[in-house]
Amino acid sequence: MNETLAKLFRSAPPPLIGVDIGTSSVKLIQLTASGNSYRVEAFAIEPVPEGAVSEGMISEPQQVADAVKKALQRGGFKAKSCAMAVTGSAVITKVINLPSDLSEEDIEGQIEVEAGQYIPYPREEVSLDFEVLGPSPRNADLLEILLAASKTEHVDARREVAELAGLNVAVVDVESFAIANAFELVRKGAGIDEAETIGVLNIGSTVSTMIVLRGNRSIYSREHSFGGHQLVEECMRRYGMDADQASFLQRGEEPPAGFEDEVLEPFRQNVIQQISRALQFYSSSSDYSSINTLFVTGGGASIPGLAEAVGNEVGISCEVADPLKDLRLAPKINARALDQARPSLTTACGLAMRGFD
Repeated sequence: MNETLAKLFRSAPPPLIGVDIGTSSVKLIQLTASGNSYRVEAFAIEPVPEGAVSEGMISEPQQVADAVKKALQRGGFKAKSCAMAVTGSAVITKVINLPSDLSEEDIEGQIEVEAGQYIPYPREEVSLDFEVLGPSPRNADLLEILLAASKTEHVDARREVAELAGLNVAVVDVESFAIANAFELVRKGAGIDEAETIGVLNIGSTVSTMIVLRGNRSIYSREHSFGGHQLVEECMRRYGMDADQASFLQRGEEPPAGFEDEVLEPFRQNVIQQISRALQFYSSSSDYSSINTLFVTGGGASIPGLAEAVGNEVGISCEVADPLKDLRLAPKINARALDQARPSLTTACGLAMRGFD
């Protein structure tokens, strides 16, 4: 097995810093065990220069590393190991079936033999890992194996960022799997049964991902080209602001006169259309089952009134996800700053939780 992909799904000794690298910012969080739950020890969000990250590709590792270093300093992080994630567009996942009597070594060898069927790249360019999910529900003589592969350059870029920032990469995950991990906490907080199918729309800066979870497994994931930066761009155009000025909502500042009707409501309606489209794509997938609750998460989830408007339009209960809702906070945590950042920390939270798997 190619060891470059740092043991997806495998346990790693805590504490880990969850480092979520996005198009517009890096989000970091560190947790410690607290009874049957966790405590937030540190968190920080730091912007990255425009163009340093695009659609999951890191083109300027030093600039991203500088942002991570600033976040580490500002948040007062103590840990030196981290978990990072590659995004959906950079990852291929596939559930395959193999005989249940194979040892892990045999499974590994069989996957190496069969990998070419599922990966459209030369094997030497790909980092590969797998997880045994358990017996196949259709045939007890077979095991379901979750295969995950990413082009090695995506993994190497994240390792380079970590090393430049003075961190050791203990785990490289898949973004949708990290979100599924964080949703263990969301399910508990909302009292949602593990068997229930839930939808998650992770609204990023320029790309949003529709993820469907059944239990603790991601059964569907698809990226869509829309995100919160469209609202920032419209504010820049309408009010003659630069990008920093136009990000007033993220800082909890008062919007300009007329913002609600002239800018925010049209943007909400556009997002609703995009979500409806994302749900239509899911409804035609082979793994379709009815979604009872749709959660919005990511930086764009904080847009005022979005969850309520989406729920009214698509006819599904819609809520803003907050995996940190019931977690204790270390004394140094600025609770007001955390409240503004909560939805955008979902991926980082799921990554930090890998230290307790």
